[in-house]
Amino acid sequence: MKAELIRSLTETFEGHAQQTEGGVEYWLARDLQHLLGYAEWRNFIAVVTKAKTACDTSGHAVSDHFVDVNKMVDLGSGSQREIDDIMLTRYACYLIAQNGDPKKQEIAFAQTYFAIQTRRAELIEQRLLEAERVSARRKLSVTERELSGVIYEQTGGNQDFALIRSKGDHALFNKSTQAMKAQWKVPDNRPLADFAPTIILKAKDFATEITIHNARRHGMSSEVQISTEHVTNNQAVRKTLLERGIRPEQLPAAEDVKKVERRIASEEKKALKNPKSLES
Repeated sequence: MKAELIRSLTETFEGHAQQTEGGVEYWLARDLQHLLGYAEWRNFIAVVTKAKTACDTSGHAVSDHFVDVNKMVDLGSGSQREIDDIMLTRYACYLIAQNGDPKKQEIAFAQTYFAIQTRRAELIEQRLLEAERVSARRKLSVTERELSGVIYEQTGGNQDFALIRSKGDHALFNKSTQAMKAQWKVPDNRPLADFAPTIILKAKDFATEITIHNARRHGMSSEVQISTEHVTNNQAVRKTLLERGIRPEQLPAAEDVKKVERRIASEEKKALKNPKSLES
């Protein structure tokens, strides 16, 4: 495919066909029909139908990616007529291209174009989720340091922090910290939380925040009092998770958060040197 045609098609797909409403990008099927080289709407609709089937088979809700709409078009007489159209997400366009006639140059271009665009969106989503987990881990560290400080202030020593945290883990997972470390294959010298998924990090943080609040509010001055409070809070959080179908001890371990932090830092450094590196 010639470079001029690629540039022309890219400009058409991005500058003319792509639209945005309320911050959400979309393409209209009637526009995409002509971009992909289909003269007849009925022929193009057959491709759209195949794409909907592929969407459903892949486990995505068809209604999230193919939205039926009506629009008015101008007629030669100066009057207007309402016609059916479909608002399409990037993923829907990708599926349509994948089910189109591969002999058409426009289809060949669209297959690559939307595959790249979809992959780019997936990478962005993945990086946002990784950044959220790193942030949750840092927040838990800050909260646990605060709890350690409360224990020191109110009991006269901080040697009980590890014990209290361990009791909280047992209440949350219904297993000891060591049992969970063995299950998640966490090295002995690393905290369990470094391998916990985001939902668990936030659960532990919430329970710990409540312990801090109540320990201060009620002037708890012994390990037994604070431990009881922390266990109660973790049990309450566990109950909520179970009610929502989440069993903490059955969740798989997440990637070592230290590795994720290093990867994010490395990618940010690369992005500063070469902004296009985020698209690869």
